[in-house]
Amino acid sequence: MIALRAAQIFAIFVLASAPAKGQSRTELLDRLVRAYPEALSGHDGKQIFWRDGTAMPVDDGIEGKSFDQRLRDASILDQLRLSYPGGVSAAPAVNADPGRFRNEAFFRKMYGDCHAGAVQRNLVTIVWLPRSWGKAIRVTRINGVADRLREVSAEIDKLEPALKAAAFPIAGVLSCRPVADTGKMSMHGYAAAIDLNLRYSDYWLWSGRGKSIPYKNRMPQEIVDIFERHGFIWGGKWYHYDTMHFEYRPELLAR
Repeated sequence: MIALRAAQIFAIFVLASAPAKGQSRTELLDRLVRAYPEALSGHDGKQIFWRDGTAMPVDDGIEGKSFDQRLRDASILDQLRLSYPGGVSAAPAVNADPGRFRNEAFFRKMYGDCHAGAVQRNLVTIVWLPRSWGKAIRVTRINGVADRLREVSAEIDKLEPALKAAAFPIAGVLSCRPVADTGKMSMHGYAAAIDLNLRYSDYWLWSGRGKSIPYKNRMPQEIVDIFERHGFIWGGKWYHYDTMHFEYRPELLAR
């Protein structure tokens, strides 16, 4: 495990209250709108505008929110605050969880409420790794997620057997459940996330709840790179890591 330096820890607390990589509010919201062109039409700095004519506030007006507050009650701007690192990165600093801040109202509006059957109405079937595993899985068509996963599947299928073995059998896509430590809906509840092979996976809660979390990862970088190219972030880049987990969050990958 790579030792965490005091400077790294300080830096992440600064990032938790400042825009990602020094970007302005406008730049962050511009990225959000560009990432979801089918759903969003624009913003005015205070609200985002949906293509159905409705608007949603981007901030809750609460200053100085802690990490736990943002984790459990994120505004739309909060979910953009932490920069997602590209390429190969070191073990994450304390509470560096880019993508774990999620505004539930935003994603429910985007993908629907799985408890009401709205997510299920937008599911389509794709074949995951047709050359290597060949099982049908059901994922959302919203935002082209199903199309992106087909492309991811085709690229992983071309990898060496020792590498692509980490990508099947999968542990699941749609699961209408909250995240274990926040009580908020998982991205699996929108069928916009996929968990890969449990045998190659590590999860922070499996390490216990000590004062620090020892980082672990066995997911091949080649698989991570493929997912990121198609708009999916990886849970292995979180301090509270979940290395089997990939979710569609293109707004965090845009540069």
